Amino acid sequence: MITLALAQMLYFFCLQAPFTGGEDGIQAVPRGVLFGLIDLRNTLAMYFTVLAIFLAGFLLIYRTIHSPFGQVLKAIRENEPRALSLGYGADQYKLIAFVLSAALSGLAGGTKAIVFQLASLTDVHWTMSGEVVLMTLLGGLGTVFGPVAGAVIVIGLETYLAQLGAWVTVVQGTIFVLCVLAFRRGVVGELARFLRKPL
Repeated sequence: MITLALAQMLYFFCLQAPFTGGEDGIQAVPRGVLFGLIDLRNTLAMYFTVLAIFLAGFLLIYRTIHSPFGQVLKAIRENEPRALSLGYGADQYKLIAFVLSAALSGLAGGTKAIVFQLASLTDVHWTMSGEVVLMTLLGGLGTVFGPVAGAVIVIGLETYLAQLGAWVTVVQGTIFVLCVLAFRRGVVGELARFLRKPL
């Protein structure tokens, strides 16, 4: 609830602040040249730059999960009092995980602003946080590839259902409810469980 309250507070701050452009957002975000080498005004260069940023972020997450730091985070998630009794500072580990998450979210937001050359109010609305959580639940909570699969599903649905107009939210909600009921572990989690099942 505190996270949602802070998100709503940030939304109203961005709505009122003069440098954010209010309801119009920040428009015509320049692409420029990255490191003086890569011309981001070229569509192909922009595509490969975004792909490289995504892969670097994904590899960072993968490496973090499979590092001793990631194992401590798993231990804290499963049994925090036991992790504390073993001498791990749970609060410090949680803070580092939160900072890492915020840094990657900021990188994703900055990349999106450069790609679309627009930073709109929808990017800071609390529904954006809900959409990210929905992507994770749909793809598979606790899996590495789950959020990626969830993002592909959600964005794909938004793209292909846009022609339905006002009914798009109702159809999306129905699909999400059915998916959550049918795939308790998410799409990737259920697929992994099916592949592990003996034939």
